[in-house]
Amino acid sequence: MTNNNPIGLFDSGIGGTSIWKEIHELLPHENTVYLADSKNAPYGQKSKEEIIHLSFKNTEFLLNQNAKIIVVACNTATTNAIKELRDKYDIPFIGIEPAIKPAALNSHKKVIGILATQGTLNSTLFHQTLEKFQDIKIIEQIGHGLVPLIENGAIKSPEMFKLLQSYLIPMIEANIDYLVLGCSHYPFLIPQIKKILPDHIKIIDSGEAVARQTKKVVVETVGENKNNTNGTIVFYSNANPKVLSDILQNQFQVMYKDF
Repeated sequence: MTNNNPIGLFDSGIGGTSIWKEIHELLPHENTVYLADSKNAPYGQKSKEEIIHLSFKNTEFLLNQNAKIIVVACNTATTNAIKELRDKYDIPFIGIEPAIKPAALNSHKKVIGILATQGTLNSTLFHQTLEKFQDIKIIEQIGHGLVPLIENGAIKSPEMFKLLQSYLIPMIEANIDYLVLGCSHYPFLIPQIKKILPDHIKIIDSGEAVARQTKKVVVETVGENKNNTNGTIVFYSNANPKVLSDILQNQFQVMYKDF
């Protein structure tokens, strides 16, 4: 392995591109390979065993692309499979978890909302994180139906807006002052969410923190790419590559790969 090898990322679909974007902006010289397992999205409704199996499969794919580090750009996969991945593979893994800590520490009302998948909210890792903030009232909401709509390119649809209203209005009524987005797909919904939330409620996701942690681990373990040119960027999808291409605004080539 050389430090010119790519950073690998995988998600249950297109959502992790929100994480990829933050990493690419912070580490523009790094080569990256992104894997969208859209065929199996969403992960949030699957069993822990299924999520671990898919995470292993995705990891094997990225290792075959010579990834030097792997970012699990999916909250559900992180909270259900990161320990098993680290136990099985001799490569650094970066996980992504809901940004509860900054929301909890900055909340004046001590009430925060978390919009996430069922797989994340039910996970042991998520509940271990919650235990650290006993003084905070946390309003949990499963985002049923959001990921399939995003994967189908229906981000701005009336159906999406109605779903978001049904999830967010009870949180507003519960007096939250922070909304934590606990799924890498959900940052694409921020323009819609802002139409529903009052201005005083802050929206927070994990992307920037994950990018900083990725840089730290790259520097301390596998080494940065020393080339001064912009890194090569490769995207793979095992379902409709057009949706991924649209999300990326057709700036990058997306290759279909059945895996």
